Amino acid sequence: MIDPAPEWEQRMASLWGAFDDHEPADFLRKVQALTAELPPGDAIGEYELASAHDSTGNEAEAADHYQRAFAAGLPEARRRQAVIQYASTLRNLGRAEESVALLTAEREAGSDELDDAVTAFLALALTDVGREREAAGLALGALSRHLPRYNRSLSNYAKALTQDAPTN
Repeated sequence: MIDPAPEWEQRMASLWGAFDDHEPADFLRKVQALTAELPPGDAIGEYELASAHDSTGNEAEAADHYQRAFAAGLPEARRRQAVIQYASTLRNLGRAEESVALLTAEREAGSDELDDAVTAFLALALTDVGREREAAGLALGALSRHLPRYNRSLSNYAKALTQDAPTN
């Protein structure tokens, strides 16, 4: 794997910034053209292809690219984003149990600015496996950190929901 040049990264970021200006097939073609500038099987290229397929509704294709990106050694700067996106893709493919396992492990693996995103997508997956009470508790706990008031109260209610939830 190579680190793409900053100029390549900027072109990819610009393309993503204009996502809504493209038809899905056109957007995908443009991502494919940009990733073709990287060596075949490059982890970042696979991640960008996965993201593009995901965003254009091709979840099965996206899942394959996510797996290749992880196998190729996706750098940490994109790895956690890829885990969130892949788990969401798994959920959309009817593989919610795998999504729950992946996101649960990710919550326990470390902490950064994506913690609440991990938790939010875990809450979605939990609803799909019948663990709605736990999902509500996790979502409310994540939300409680962002409120201007009632943080402690909402956090305590969230903890009570997750502690009382059956874990199947």
